[in-house]
Amino acid sequence: MTTSRPLLSARISAGYPGNANVLNGFELEINAGEIVGLVGESGSGKSTVAMAILRLLQFKGGSVTGEIRFQGRDLLGASEREMRAVRGRHISMVMQSPLASLNPAMRIGDQILESWRAHRQDSSTHRRLDVPELLRMVNLNEHHSLLDRYPRELSVGQAQRILIAIAILHRPALLIADEPTSALDALTQSEILNLFRRLNRELGMSILFVSHDLLSVASFCHRIGILRHGRIIESNGTEEIFRNPRLPYTQSLLASIPRTPFTNVSSPSFV
Repeated sequence: MTTSRPLLSARISAGYPGNANVLNGFELEINAGEIVGLVGESGSGKSTVAMAILRLLQFKGGSVTGEIRFQGRDLLGASEREMRAVRGRHISMVMQSPLASLNPAMRIGDQILESWRAHRQDSSTHRRLDVPELLRMVNLNEHHSLLDRYPRELSVGQAQRILIAIAILHRPALLIADEPTSALDALTQSEILNLFRRLNRELGMSILFVSHDLLSVASFCHRIGILRHGRIIESNGTEEIFRNPRLPYTQSLLASIPRTPFTNVSSPSFV
């Protein structure tokens, strides 16, 4: 019996000057079409994971050792030129601060066009850029007025949808979402999570969803990894994590979820 190899396989340690062990023996696998949640407290290394996979830590003075394989390719051994062809085209990222992530001096339409042109020479890019269709995919129907606006003229929810639209321009195999709902109100959070779920279903895109919010992860992810002190200490299917957490730390995270009349922690809405 043969098994297909993971889309992404990472076994790494990473850190920064003065803090060498942000990630220490971190291991993660993501399969094609899978949504994996990475959950941890502030300071546990969640954002460092995202930056390490995209080989961006070097620009913050950090370093990574170990192995990161994506579609069978060794990313840690790739040149910066090769990584520029990977970022945005094959692996995209959505950040937690949408208004800060967009260029404040450029109109939205120009930013979308620039992102498209960045990988236009890639031989695997044959599709025509259809901006109205792209914006409809992220539930932005007022595309004519939006394209002429600057980021400061958008709501936070609109800006996050624009970032997601740019991230899926080239239909990446993997989308990394780093706390993408933390700046949003509860209703917009729900809408964005439903959007991610639909994009995963319709595009077959794998998603690494980085969050401290266990309830969001429960409604969205197929599998969850619990991150503590730079390594995943427990990983399992979402329902299994919630119903039968093995480790005391995971149990304490679940116990810390606020109870309300509308929240049933023992029986969340699993995907």
